[in-house]
Amino acid sequence: MLYKRVALWVVLSLPGLLFAQQTNEFGILDQFEKDFKSYEKDTTAAAIYLYEKGENYFEARQGYIWLITTYHAKKKILKKQGFDEAEIIIPYYRAKAGRERVNAIKAITHNGNRKQVVASDKIFDLDVNERLSQIKFTFPSVEVGSVLEYSYEIQSPFFYNLSGWEFQSAIPKLYSEYNAKIPGNFKYNRSLIGEIGLDVNDASIKKSCFSVPGISQRADCEVLKYVMKDVPAFKEDEEYMLSSDNYRSTLEFELSEYVSLDGIKQKFTKTWRDVDKEFRTDKDIGGQLRKKNFFEKNVSLDLITGGESDLEKAKNIYGFVKEHYTWNNKYSIFRNNNVKDAFDRRTGNVAEINITLINLLNAANIKTDLMVLSTRSHGLPKRNHPVLSNFNYVVAKTTIDGKEYLLDATEKEMPFGMLPYRCLNYYGRVMDLDGESYWYDILPEKNNSRSIQVKAELKNGKAVGTLDDITMGYEAFFKRDQVAKTSEEKYLGEMERELDDDFVIQTYETNSEKSNERTLVEHFEFELRNINMDATVFFNPFLVRFFAVNPFKSEQRYYPIDFGFLRNYRYMANIKIPEGYRVKEFPEVVNLALPDQSALLRFECKEYQGVINVYFNFKLNSTQYNSEGYAYIKKFFERAVNVQNQSYLVLEKL
Repeated sequence: MLYKRVALWVVLSLPGLLFAQQTNEFGILDQFEKDFKSYEKDTTAAAIYLYEKGENYFEARQGYIWLITTYHAKKKILKKQGFDEAEIIIPYYRAKAGRERVNAIKAITHNGNRKQVVASDKIFDLDVNERLSQIKFTFPSVEVGSVLEYSYEIQSPFFYNLSGWEFQSAIPKLYSEYNAKIPGNFKYNRSLIGEIGLDVNDASIKKSCFSVPGISQRADCEVLKYVMKDVPAFKEDEEYMLSSDNYRSTLEFELSEYVSLDGIKQKFTKTWRDVDKEFRTDKDIGGQLRKKNFFEKNVSLDLITGGESDLEKAKNIYGFVKEHYTWNNKYSIFRNNNVKDAFDRRTGNVAEINITLINLLNAANIKTDLMVLSTRSHGLPKRNHPVLSNFNYVVAKTTIDGKEYLLDATEKEMPFGMLPYRCLNYYGRVMDLDGESYWYDILPEKNNSRSIQVKAELKNGKAVGTLDDITMGYEAFFKRDQVAKTSEEKYLGEMERELDDDFVIQTYETNSEKSNERTLVEHFEFELRNINMDATVFFNPFLVRFFAVNPFKSEQRYYPIDFGFLRNYRYMANIKIPEGYRVKEFPEVVNLALPDQSALLRFECKEYQGVINVYFNFKLNSTQYNSEGYAYIKKFFERAVNVQNQSYLVLEKL
């Protein structure tokens, strides 16, 4: 964050924000706030913001211009699970040249007509690291029905980073308001993140609203007001989502240009051409990409020159880098990279490992570039202009015999041409050091499946038979990675516990003839014990369940469902009917599809010559489903879970 302390006679170097709504006097609750007991739109809410407002503006104090932030909020506790909302943390920044000040802290616990003020000696000022501190306090006497009201002011010398406003948080908000008053000599890129619309979106120009003492010319201001009402809680515990930063309702500001009162322009937004130049000379990126001479001297000549084709040569180099390095689980793409030291240590971060791969491929005359991207948990990069903090990962991008490949050598079990799941975030930027950078789409492996094939016979109170588990693509990688990181005994023990307490694996082997880097075939012989063979037998044919529970819990979802890659699950079983029994009843046939065949669910059981044939298929033909389709996906998964958990073959004695 840029630090700048400006004397009164100096022109202001950053805009101000202002938040405003109707008057809401501190310490006074209206009858609605006192009586509020439950939020009808989310009855699970344990706490709720009744009111939230912030305000930013610039003000002269003690001969300097400061950015002032004021904040006022009222939270109501609806259930005991909401007591954690009583702990308040106010972060602020400091630097050698100056620091922010947190002033005028007021906090009251309202319990009916009783009020208890947070004492000043219960407000703590803590240093988190060399640049970040925080004010911390806890409301006293909190009970269900308490209203927790607090306000504060931050006086800041840091003008550069105008970040905006978060409308959405972990608990719902009845009312959230944000205002901004920006002098006209500042230009901002402004964007609203998320799918929730604004209830108030006002903008106007106020003449001569800003002045600096000692300078006669006054600046006009853009006055902004943004309000959201009934803002739902943002629930981050939902599965299959990208970074919450992509979807949480937030108003973002980014300074693009400042024009001083004497007409001099200062641009803050870079172009990709600017970034390309910086990459070429950067010691942690461009400098490390020009180390192929080092690797030519430190690896076998056969690795670089051997192989019948460029593809074989590239696969050999890729395998060598995976084997040579152990990833230290760090990314560190823009600093502290040294491929020579990392190569000698045989351990490194993402950048060091993949830059080694790029250098070796280029040494083998296979043109390879570095691609920067953002991981799924980090957020989608902005495409209209470069923001380097949007990127946190690098991979290799190469073209061999006209086919393009993305490579990442950090995972030892990852096949050539596939990226780890964490990287499946739609696109990245290829940094061609000899030309111009460009956007490139990340296309996941399409053939990802898990197929279970069971042959079993019911006899003597047991189901005895074989089970083949065939995984492909990412499903195979996940399996291989799991097997590689544990012993076979532990792996099989975990599998037995996951399947059924009475499931016993008798033998296990990997079918090496049918397996390859993208396919894994496992063969099991098993017994399922303690089957009750009475006059009527109820037997669930699903020895393996792809989904034990529905991963989608919320009633509503305000952001897309993102699976990362296409998925296909099949279960096929041949179950021999025991002697002296016949089929009394089959489970209901299921044949469902979502619109445009974007997902398919099929289940059916049939008998043929004394054998019951079971077929189940659950297939997702899209990697992403928008929030409007959430209810359909939730019901679809619920049906698939119920089919696996509640389908029984009913046999009866003859």
